[in-house]
Amino acid sequence: MSSNRNIHDQRLADAWATLQAHSDTGLPLDRDASRLAFADPEFLLRRETRGIRFQLELLKPDLEQQAHGIENTVVVFGSARFRSEEEAAALLAAAEAGGDPQVIHRARALARNAHWYEKARAFGRLVAEYSTGKEPRDMLFVCTGGGPGIMQAANRGAYEGNGISVGLAIALPMEEAANPYVTPALSFKFHYFALRKMHFMMRAKALVAFPGGFGTLDELFEVITLVQTRKAKQVPIVLFGTEYWKKVINFEALVDEGVVSPADLDLFRYADEPQAAWDHIRTFYGL
Repeated sequence: MSSNRNIHDQRLADAWATLQAHSDTGLPLDRDASRLAFADPEFLLRRETRGIRFQLELLKPDLEQQAHGIENTVVVFGSARFRSEEEAAALLAAAEAGGDPQVIHRARALARNAHWYEKARAFGRLVAEYSTGKEPRDMLFVCTGGGPGIMQAANRGAYEGNGISVGLAIALPMEEAANPYVTPALSFKFHYFALRKMHFMMRAKALVAFPGGFGTLDELFEVITLVQTRKAKQVPIVLFGTEYWKKVINFEALVDEGVVSPADLDLFRYADEPQAAWDHIRTFYGL
């Protein structure tokens, strides 16, 4: 049996060695019927094998998180554009020195919104510090989209709280790599938004949505809809930044127009400080 395992391992090594040789020499990976199917990118990227790619994007992060004891997560959403107070101040100083009105306007917006970054950072630290010394089944782990801005802030807070955290990044032209505070072994990249969203919910015990744009809104309403329709168990959903969210979305108008029930507004809570958001989650679960 040991001999069979060694033979099998060698065949896998040979398959990947062939791919590496093509990459190193810049040779195209033309169709090759003799190449092992799992090691044939041309085959795996065909339209007909999309279902296999779905399965792989579902399975890989699932197995790795299991291996690291990640069973319960607190998912943090928010704008990828926000920066830390220190970085925002430096960008504003550089913009004002340059004198370009448009650049100055953007830099002032970054400086104005930098406090959201710092609050997400503080929240991430609270989650990590709570889990210190807990049994694995009782631990909570920060999980973000793995990118910059609010995502980086929450991962950074977890890192500074001596915790590990998850990043579920999406392959986009404007985002090349995960932020540096995601635990490397838990830094995943997705091609399919749908599979990424599924992974957000698979282990989520709470969601905290900081101010953000289209992506944040998309992710927030995905979760609210799943809970509202009972496709997912009820979890604490916190909209961080009361003034921001009430300005951006008039939830009461949805009730007035009869398109949602008054009880649907109880699916989420507002919070303006990291401790308040964390207290709501702890109260929900009696932690």
